[in-house]
Parts: sequence; structure tokens; C-alpha cells
Amino acid sequence: MPQMSGPFTEGDRVQLTGPKGRMNTVTLEAGGAFHSHHGMLSHDEIIGLPDGSVITNSAGEEYLALRPLLSDFVMSMPRGAAIVYPKDAAQIVSLCDIFPGATVVEAGVGSGALSLHLLRAIGDEGSLFSFERREEFADIATANVAAFHGKDPENWTVTVGDLQAALPATCAAGSVDRVVLDMLAPWECIDMAADALKPGGVIICYVATVTQLSRVVEEIRATGRFTHPKPSETLVRGWHVEGLAVRPDHRMVGHTGFLVTARRLADGAVLPDLKRRASKSDFSDEDVEAWTPGHIGQREKSDKILRKKAREAGRIRDAKLSNLPE
Repeated sequence: MPQMSGPFTEGDRVQLTGPKGRMNTVTLEAGGAFHSHHGMLSHDEIIGLPDGSVITNSAGEEYLALRPLLSDFVMSMPRGAAIVYPKDAAQIVSLCDIFPGATVVEAGVGSGALSLHLLRAIGDEGSLFSFERREEFADIATANVAAFHGKDPENWTVTVGDLQAALPATCAAGSVDRVVLDMLAPWECIDMAADALKPGGVIICYVATVTQLSRVVEEIRATGRFTHPKPSETLVRGWHVEGLAVRPDHRMVGHTGFLVTARRLADGAVLPDLKRRASKSDFSDEDVEAWTPGHIGQREKSDKILRKKAREAGRIRDAKLSNLPE
């Protein structure tokens, strides 16, 4: 794990907050410097100071130096795929009841944001099995996780490949406590997840659109192997508080995705039906395809950009690892 307290050392990630509240995250290097439009701040002046120190740059501007929290690190690290925001990662850890020692399956790994939260929740005794279809994303994620931990976690396995093909070969049936699906079409993997989960285990799906939400909820119901799915959305709104000037912030972290949770039933158990109002529950593949990211032309990062992000994540990891004590 990264050093969480004590004086700053070479290789530490440090969050510098300037006079206007703008934050910059740097990796400390002997002889290095942080440059802005308003002066220069030497890394040597930061190394050795306690966390929470205030340093003045060459132009007389003051900067607050703090070690990034996990949420800070996630928001500033190099990205290949879109990340799971801290507000959703916190809900996943809570709604899934991710506990120390748990065996967790995650698909896909993206840029490693959710992996970091899951690894912290399961502790050293737990096991995290992550699956990612794209090797470029897996490279960025593993570099980001190593940069934060200062090493490659021994209890984390990243498999490049399709979950449906790779999961049975990685985890025995009925051996997994939690399954987290962050993918385009999680409904294709519901039965596979049910096979891997222990009775009472939790599945949670993270989807972006309402049509994906409908599809995955109905698929969970159709299997007959889970409790009634519970969909939710998390919105976070900050507040401005200065004396009697108290109001909501003008900006908020609104919709990022929907979460759907359900629990694995024991084999042979039949869940009682819920009394529900009649609704349009029938749909076709054409209905779903009309609103998928591929159909509406969602932009994807080019291979060139992904290679650049992978190199950036690798540099941050190498800077951290090269300065660890033997």
C-alpha cells in the first residue's frame, strides 16, 4: 500500500492546490519542479515536509500540499476507458457489501478505478479477479493500480479475454462472493455470473442508459436464479457555504450510470412473484440496439491515444516503484 502519512518522500504523488483552488497532481522527483504560469515550485522543497504543508513558489504564491485520497487519485490518473466515479464506486462497495476476505469478480476493468476501490475493500486476505476484453485497457489499469499501491497486488488477477469464456476456467462454480459487471451488455453474462456465485452472493451491474437498465433487469428476472433486482441511481450535489451565503453549488455530479443489484438464490428455490401493475415488459433486440452506444455513435479513444495513456500510466508507476526502499 502507498504511504498514507508521514513526511513526503521521493516518488510520492502529491496534490498541489493553488490560490484559486485549482489542483495539480505531481510525482515528486529529486531535482524536479512544478511549473505554472505564475512561477516554479521545486520538488526538493516539498520532499521531507509533513503532509498538509503550505509551500511558496518562486512568484510568492502559496500551494497546499496533500497526499491524494483514493478518490483524488482516481480522478487524476491516466484513463483509457471512462472510469467508475467515486460516488458510484462507494455505492458498489456498500450495496454489494464487499467485505475483507471476499472473493470478487469484476468485468471489465476499464482504467482500474473500481479495481482500486474493490482491492481496498477486500483487504489482503480477499481475492479480486478482473476480466477485460481489450489489452490496452488492461495495461493502463494495471499500471494505475501499481502506481497507487507501489506494487502489483498479489491478490489481484487480470485476465484479458471474454468473461463467458474465461470465468469458468478461473473461478470454480459456487466459489465467488460478489460479481460486478461494468460492461456494454451485462445481460449476456447473467447466467454465467449465477453459476460462479455462492447462494446469497450479490451481483451488481453498472449500466449507462435506460434501455440497458431495462434489459439487464428483465434478464435477471428471467433467469429465476436471483432475488428481485433493485435498480438505483446516485446523484451528488455539493453546497456553497460562506457565512449566511448558503446555497447549492451551480454544478453537480449528476447521472453517470445506473446500478442494479440482486442476490443469488439457492439452487431449486423459487422466488414468490411480486404484485406489479401491468406494464410494457416485452422488447426486441431491435428496441435495445436503437439506443446502444454503438448505434448512436459513441466516440471511442483511438489506439494512438490509448498507447499514450498506457505510457503515461507506466511512467507514474515506474516513478513510484523506483523510489521504494529495498
